[in-house]
Amino acid sequence: MTYDYKRNGTSSLFSAFEVATGKVIATCLEKHRHLEWLKFLKLIEKSVEPGKNIHIICDNCATHKHARVKEWLAKNPRIHVHFTPTSASWLNMVERFFRDITERCIRRGVFHSVADLEEAILEYIEIHNENPKPFIWTAKASDILEKVKRAKSSLLNSQSA
Repeated sequence: MTYDYKRNGTSSLFSAFEVATGKVIATCLEKHRHLEWLKFLKLIEKSVEPGKNIHIICDNCATHKHARVKEWLAKNPRIHVHFTPTSASWLNMVERFFRDITERCIRRGVFHSVADLEEAILEYIEIHNENPKPFIWTAKASDILEKVKRAKSSLLNSQSA
């Protein structure tokens, strides 16, 4: 940031990455509470062909586990939520997409308002969705599982200390 950088506000980007195709479902909302999460879950539910199961991978944020969210999910059995382990956001493919948005759209951008920021983000996603491609993991499954084991062991050791 330069000395004259001025933050003009923030926005919460909610995104779902369809791993098979690379298509992204997204919306920008003012806050990141359970109410906005529910709104986004409903958007996903409407965007996915009826009859198909939906598996959502997300972090352990309290917003994702709120009582109203659990209640809504119980009424929508085709939606299955899976949580990544703490400090393992790299397991969630949408995080890779967030990196791309940051690098290619946000980092060097100049946004005079939140509306400008949101417009740039949603335009990037729209262009991405014109020719989406799935991400291909280059790491071997055995290497990933070994990292998970080390992270779990480290986490358990730090909790017992």
